[in-house]
Amino acid sequence: NKHPDTLASVNNMAILLYDQGKLEEAEPLYKEALEGYRELLGNKHPDTLSSISNLADLLSNQGKLEEAESLFVEVLEERRELLGNKHPRTMVSINNMGILLNAQGKLGEAEPLHKEALKARRELLGIKHPNTLTSINNMAFLLSDQGK
Repeated sequence: NKHPDTLASVNNMAILLYDQGKLEEAEPLYKEALEGYRELLGNKHPDTLSSISNLADLLSNQGKLEEAESLFVEVLEERRELLGNKHPRTMVSINNMGILLNAQGKLGEAEPLHKEALKARRELLGIKHPNTLTSINNMAFLLSDQGK
């Protein structure tokens, strides 16, 4: 069934399983929700983009980094286009992409994303906001990985 409420329920069940650490059980539900959202709402709808991001996060946490990367790229590109570079959801996507690239050892590619997220979050949210602190932490890990 492709009703939006049904898709939301499938996605919510996937989130619950994910939060319980049941990643293998969550994956098919995330994929089912995403397929339905793409079909019903199109690729650029906010619910579709959130669903793509959820699946990418799951795949990343399963170590399926290449599969996750293409999804994170898709979400980031669409959010930049639709919402702009400084929208909170775009910032989350920039952050997620930086973390993934860092995990892949692509430190040179990760660095400008972490810098962008940190700069924007400092400007928009202030230095003490949890998301800004997350970006500071991510930048510190990157610099450490680079031996700086």
